[in-house]
Amino acid sequence: MSSNSEPKLISGNANMPLAKAIARRMSLHRGVNVGLVDARVERFNDGEIFVEVYENVRGEDMFIIQPTSNPANDNLMELLIMADALRRSSAARVTAVLPYFGYARQDRRTKARTPITAKMVANMLVGSGIERVLTMDLHAAQIQGFFDIPVDNLYASPVFALDIKHAFKNQMSDLMIVSPDVGGVARARELAKRLNAPLAIVDKRREKAGEIAEMTVIGDVTGKTCLIVDDICDTAGTLCKAAEVLLEAGAKEVHAYITHGVMSGPAVDRVTASVMKSLVITDSIEPTAAIKNAPNIRIVPTAPIFAQAILNIWNGTSVSSLFEADTLGPIYDGMYDPD
Repeated sequence: MSSNSEPKLISGNANMPLAKAIARRMSLHRGVNVGLVDARVERFNDGEIFVEVYENVRGEDMFIIQPTSNPANDNLMELLIMADALRRSSAARVTAVLPYFGYARQDRRTKARTPITAKMVANMLVGSGIERVLTMDLHAAQIQGFFDIPVDNLYASPVFALDIKHAFKNQMSDLMIVSPDVGGVARARELAKRLNAPLAIVDKRREKAGEIAEMTVIGDVTGKTCLIVDDICDTAGTLCKAAEVLLEAGAKEVHAYITHGVMSGPAVDRVTASVMKSLVITDSIEPTAAIKNAPNIRIVPTAPIFAQAILNIWNGTSVSSLFEADTLGPIYDGMYDPD
């Protein structure tokens, strides 16, 4: 913990609205104004990134809020350069707050002569002077082991559980949690356990990347309100197809809870035209205007949980306490008041 009175936040250009929301939440918790450190993150004419910090950060406990979302390379470089600027300015500690950790899908060698890019990015972050990482719903839990520094991985499932209990309070006995593939079963099971709901799986087989050959539902979804749970929605092809397969298998209706709304290419149009009643995502990645205007997409805020996690890190107290509903509920107090 810094010898100074308050933690210091700084943000790149990746998700400024989330950074400001985190600062506001921390101000409420602390009873004093917690603002973003004044800095500029700009580009030269050739695209090179330049960072200048206008405030004194010597001896400060610094938190850089910067998801490495699209454009992933630019946002990653902004994060690395900001970390270097803070270290050279004698910050006491630099923590990277990555609501979305890009390149996490390349976490192992699936074929010969392919990279493990998640490990390479971890090395880059540590090499830039970052001493701690705070993130949410890593694509693969083992990525924490790619770092030789502390990594706190928050989970969206407790936040989603609060939202589901509010949005589906009259249908709790009919809920069925669904994993869209075998690899996401652990994530879906965690949410199912919180809701005391049964679990089903959509088994998918691909001919090649991006193309699904066959989908099979494992479990009886007849008459159930199915909630598909996953960490990333990219082009939404798998998600929309899974919703169709579930309805064909007898599901009453289908909704989805996805942590990171990457939403590339035709994703928004696909979701809007799909048979899903709703898609709920977090604001870990800044939503576009199209996402905000989509009639069946809803956004759950992550600022409350990130603000509390940052304060816990700064105070040297438990971050894992935020995994429990009893701890998380008061943080989201007012958002999910019972009627």
